[in-house]
Amino acid sequence: MKTSINIEYDRSGLDNDTLLKLYKNILKPRLIEEKMLILLRQGKISKWFSGIGQEAISVGVTMAMKNDEYILPMHRNLGVFTTRDIPLYRLFAQWQGKASGFTKGRDRSFHFGTQQYKIVGMISHLGTQLGVADGIALASKLTKEKAVTTVFTGEGGTSEGDFHEALNVASVWQLPVLFCVENNGYGLSTPTNEQYNCNDIADRGIGYGIESHIIDGNNVIEVYTKVNEIAKSVRENPRPVLIEFKTFRMRGHEEASGTKYVPQELMDTWAARDPLLNLQAFLKDKKLLTESEEVEIKENIIHEINEHLEISFNEDAIVPNLTKELSDVYQDFKYQEVKSNSKFKEIRLIDAVSESLKQSMERHDNLIIMGQDIAEYGGAFKITDGFLERFGKDRIRNTPICESAIIETGMGLSIAGMKSIVEMQFADFITSGFNPVVNYLAKSYYRWSQNADVVIRMPCGGGVAAGPFHSQTNEAWFTKTPGLKVVYPAFPYDAKGLLNTAINDSNPVLFFEHKGLYRSVRQNVPEDYYTLPFGKASVLKVGKGITIIAYGAAIHWALNTLENNSDISADLIDLRTLQPLDTETIYNSVKKTGKAIILQEDSLFGGIASDISSLIMENCFEYLDAPVKRVASIETPIPFASQLEQQYLPKNRFEAALKELSNY
Repeated sequence: MKTSINIEYDRSGLDNDTLLKLYKNILKPRLIEEKMLILLRQGKISKWFSGIGQEAISVGVTMAMKNDEYILPMHRNLGVFTTRDIPLYRLFAQWQGKASGFTKGRDRSFHFGTQQYKIVGMISHLGTQLGVADGIALASKLTKEKAVTTVFTGEGGTSEGDFHEALNVASVWQLPVLFCVENNGYGLSTPTNEQYNCNDIADRGIGYGIESHIIDGNNVIEVYTKVNEIAKSVRENPRPVLIEFKTFRMRGHEEASGTKYVPQELMDTWAARDPLLNLQAFLKDKKLLTESEEVEIKENIIHEINEHLEISFNEDAIVPNLTKELSDVYQDFKYQEVKSNSKFKEIRLIDAVSESLKQSMERHDNLIIMGQDIAEYGGAFKITDGFLERFGKDRIRNTPICESAIIETGMGLSIAGMKSIVEMQFADFITSGFNPVVNYLAKSYYRWSQNADVVIRMPCGGGVAAGPFHSQTNEAWFTKTPGLKVVYPAFPYDAKGLLNTAINDSNPVLFFEHKGLYRSVRQNVPEDYYTLPFGKASVLKVGKGITIIAYGAAIHWALNTLENNSDISADLIDLRTLQPLDTETIYNSVKKTGKAIILQEDSLFGGIASDISSLIMENCFEYLDAPVKRVASIETPIPFASQLEQQYLPKNRFEAALKELSNY
């Protein structure tokens, strides 16, 4: 029986080979999906997000891209992976949690990327990859490659702030990104009329000053030809383009969800517009595909599917290896010590940070600094004053107020082989970009061996009467997250050397800079470039009676207290880096002195002092002559009025606590 053609095709300019290739490429993911649905019912895979009825978008867009151009797909874009000719056994292994998949069993479905095929997979926080696409596109623009970056999202994802931030950044910087929105009718069960209140998502392009298009997402010929035309134009004239593909989700959000909430007449209407069946009927009508050819093509694909399934099924299950798991949290970084050969000069901590940035920019041609007001204005604290004239607008980039998108852009730059430094105007503002830090930067290397070569500078701390939104010292949020490194210097010498190392490190680093120390602490520092190692604390004073452990401004409070109490013989340990943590120095000191007190500026509960205390109790208990003592700020937000702030901070309570423990 002949299938009716319910889609209007225009094959102008397309040869027969291209049309048949479109057909084969759209058929393959359909046949794979049909097999996966059987395996799902048999319990051989755990979950499935179906793209049946939407294959035309993935296939048409991918065929319009060059193989060396990045695509950032979603979980209904199987056609992206198959059109890029990824070996099927690797996809099947990925879905079964096998070692030959792309995440070594550490993530599922399409939550992976592969540099080999220039695909960057999603995370469940859907909008995050939009800003990552900005970063990849920025890299191609800076290196003058005529390349397009393509990123997918669904209509539901366009409600997330990341979508709006990413479009705005791409527009302001004129980045060559195709933002592809698959408008498939429902976000899980929520229809589009409850998700946005405009006629078309493409209308949003107007607000960002970017070009937009609406394409029939079930017409693979229209998808391919129009996206191909747009992509060619963007390669020659870099700019962002918003493309809305009208389509429909024929199955549940994931298979367990079902589609009972969808009116049957709507399902029937879209079923008649099936992209595969309509193309197949069109090709037969034009005498480009015979029944026997159709059967042969299907048989070849089914044979390939079964052959590769057998390979994946026969692969052994992953055997947990604790050493391997722990070693894969961070990309291996070989620290290279660079010693100074220059004379010293007395500078402030703020000058040390600025010198490090400047000298690192000179050493790394692929290093970009991004942040609010960092170019002409020189940054909120004038740390990058003069950088614009020296390094140019491409490398010293003012950003819109969009912490999330800029951190994601840094991730995209790393994927494209570049380095970035992102300045938070204040560490407090990291909350607006928290998700990409803890869920993308921190986890990418563990998930699919993609490092995040990003340093986030965090001006932080109290003592300057700046109130609850400009004074937090929030390092504990990040020491809790595997995959991040956390650095917190207290002196100019350490700040310069450690920041140089942070920039060299190919892992994500949060670099805390205490605002109260910027201009109040001076020290002799080498004029030229040097590095200091992570995970090595500094012992500032040596004594026998007690171990004092601190970092940041708290180190200076401890120094002042010891100067006023010369009878107390103490080891004073400046941690310098909180992740990695120098436990060896801590343990050796505590075993010698028998007493330990930990001073932090952060509030007490849940701070890093709690973990250090536990580590000491677990590893040095038999050496202790007294309970481990923690001293920290009180359990309130940090207040504005100076007298309230002084009450909040532990600076004035530390002396009494130190004496009490010394006399225990």
